Amino acid sequence: MRHTPDEALQLVIHNDDQTPWAFVVDLICSVFSRSEAEAEALTATVSQQGKAVCGSYPSAVAKAMLEAAEQRIKAAGHPLRITAAPGETDAVAATGRPTRVSLRVTAASDGAAPAIGHPAQDSRERKFKYAHEAIAWHFSGLAHDEIIATSRQFPGHMRADVQVALDKLFSASPIRFFGLYEQHRYETLTYAALTKDGQYAVTISAAQFQEVDIGESEPVKCLNNGLWLNRDGDLHYAVVLSFHREYGREAGTCVEIAVPAGEAGVALVDRCFAQLEAAINAARSYRGKVLSLETEGDYQGRSKGVMVHRLPQVQRDAVILPEQTLRLLDRNVIRFIESREALRRLGQSTRKGILLYGPPGTGKTHTIRYLAANLPGHTTLIITAGQMGLLSQYMTLARLLQPTTVVIEDVDLIARDRETMGSPCEESLLNTLLNEMDGLKDNADILFVLTTNRPEQLEVALTGRPGRIDQAIEVPLPDDACREKLVRLYGGGLKLSDGIVSEAVARTKGVSAAFIKELMRRAAQTSIMQGDGEAVTSRDLAEALDDMLFTGGRLNVRLLGGATEEISG
Repeated sequence: MRHTPDEALQLVIHNDDQTPWAFVVDLICSVFSRSEAEAEALTATVSQQGKAVCGSYPSAVAKAMLEAAEQRIKAAGHPLRITAAPGETDAVAATGRPTRVSLRVTAASDGAAPAIGHPAQDSRERKFKYAHEAIAWHFSGLAHDEIIATSRQFPGHMRADVQVALDKLFSASPIRFFGLYEQHRYETLTYAALTKDGQYAVTISAAQFQEVDIGESEPVKCLNNGLWLNRDGDLHYAVVLSFHREYGREAGTCVEIAVPAGEAGVALVDRCFAQLEAAINAARSYRGKVLSLETEGDYQGRSKGVMVHRLPQVQRDAVILPEQTLRLLDRNVIRFIESREALRRLGQSTRKGILLYGPPGTGKTHTIRYLAANLPGHTTLIITAGQMGLLSQYMTLARLLQPTTVVIEDVDLIARDRETMGSPCEESLLNTLLNEMDGLKDNADILFVLTTNRPEQLEVALTGRPGRIDQAIEVPLPDDACREKLVRLYGGGLKLSDGIVSEAVARTKGVSAAFIKELMRRAAQTSIMQGDGEAVTSRDLAEALDDMLFTGGRLNVRLLGGATEEISG
């Protein structure tokens, strides 16, 4: 190709898979009179984009440079190729050297180009002290305003699932990965913050992980923050993971993806986030487990994460309730869950609310454990009255982890009369709960189980919103048959004659299951002190009952879940 003497020429370095990185850097420094930093940046651009323009020069200067470069390449025996093409004229000094650095990038025409002298081992050997250095190397040739960053925030209680998804999508084979030092913990690390230099530069550090219990034999190691530098074909992108902090609210997880501006970058971001959310939904580390949210002491809506409860398995024969109560429970919970798909096909609602009520100590909590153990695939969320401020977070979990059982214990504690409210606009927490139940879709696989010792305090609110509670089930004080089963169950390894069992049943009319459990412990203690520690005598039983019912007074009886009517000595 002929060029006129005054015509400006661009010298373009092309990528190959053999020329060493160090040779290209040295060539650019010596022949094109660039600084080492400029040469590194240009070499990175060649590696990443397939080719790069070194600059525009007058025709005579460009030809001289090209000849000198080709001689050095030939002498070294490398296949590196440099071409000249007409280009825009830069402001050129009398020496023929450009007065500004030109890092214009030309995309490779043959798709993803191999890394010129920049194999994986070379890129992994490069050392960076600050995040902005690594980002500049990764996006070499692009100005800050040529990069766009998009973020998504996930609730803190989804942290384990987010980590599983990140490991699946971005951690398999990144170009580079870096841990980040978080100097100011009250700020959320962002991609923009990572590009800062000077005194605000973010330092690269060892990756920091926190173990999160998900109820398995091994916890999930969750990364505090990190930076992935990845490539999709010939498109480079960066992923930033950090904590998202907002005063007075639950700390969340922020994932940010930075790409070169343009349609290809936007499409990559959309695809990455779609895959990320699909992977999070598929992970669901807490599915099928019994959970509650950990909270700060001030209950201002901040939570540390999710607590997994390892509750003992409770079989049906260990739930000692009147047979008609057990049948009602099975029909409205166990059998209802089994019929959900058929109900849905018939256009019937699959959401349900159950109220368990009865005196303290009758086994409401024990019954919930039985339900949790016999609803395979269900996630159980346990909410105490003091955690009602976290109801929205719990409902987010409930919808995400369907099918779900939401248990709210002692729901009477959140019921308040309107006369006691601070203002006419204030809404009781009970009404907030009922509104959440109202807001569920008819096909939601969410079961609500509420418990209370004082049903009369809920009656007005619940009857005013009919249909929220589908079935009230009384968990009564044990009858004679149940008390006999309880005596034998809680007797454990004690030797109990039929006569002692009958005596215990006769003398505990009107007491709770919790009272009988404590009675058998006291009888065992008395037997140890006065006998062989195994066989319980009538005297042992009488002494234990005396301590619990008479010597301690009426308050002691109430504390132990004692009689609602007089018991004879």
